[in-house]
Amino acid sequence: MEKLFVKVCGLRLERDVDTAVEAGADAIGFVFAESPRRVDAEAAARLARRVPENVLTVGVFRDQPADEVRRLADLAGVRGIQLHGSEGPDHYAALRRDGLTLIRATSYREGSPRHGGFGEDLLLLDAPVPGSGSTWDWTVKGLTEPGERWLLAGGLSPRNVREAVRSARPWGVDVSSGVESSRGVKDPALITAFVEAARSAR
Repeated sequence: MEKLFVKVCGLRLERDVDTAVEAGADAIGFVFAESPRRVDAEAAARLARRVPENVLTVGVFRDQPADEVRRLADLAGVRGIQLHGSEGPDHYAALRRDGLTLIRATSYREGSPRHGGFGEDLLLLDAPVPGSGSTWDWTVKGLTEPGERWLLAGGLSPRNVREAVRSARPWGVDVSSGVESSRGVKDPALITAFVEAARSAR
């Protein structure tokens, strides 16, 4: 069975990046959109340099012009871009280039988007109110097609990620607020517990 892909997002401190890497995370996200977790390109570049090549570094953006996204991603040296707004297929086409992983993040409402619909490499399905840390119904039938490369997000934590993975059967999971001691402040113990719990679900 393929290993569950685990992404830890919204990291701002060296301590938290090191913890996620040591715990075995497959991807680490740095937020460039408006958020209490936002970092600038210089800070993200410093953090990204701590991450080994086998762990994907991702810049997270929301409704920002493609040229700004490209500029910040280049300055930070991230190898993935996650778009978490109303960006259409043209945005993805403008950012497409060899070696760059594109992630389309969208909120689940009625009916699931299909992986690859905008030319993205990975699809992320979030709660109806993204970034709220609220859970949603992961047991919806037909959430995705078997074998699709998609990440489950929204309200995940060390306490519920096993149940979520077993119910929704995602290719991977993404966490941010579920490993925080307060809004925007990561807890290293929770990061480690989340990765361990997610992997044990398989």
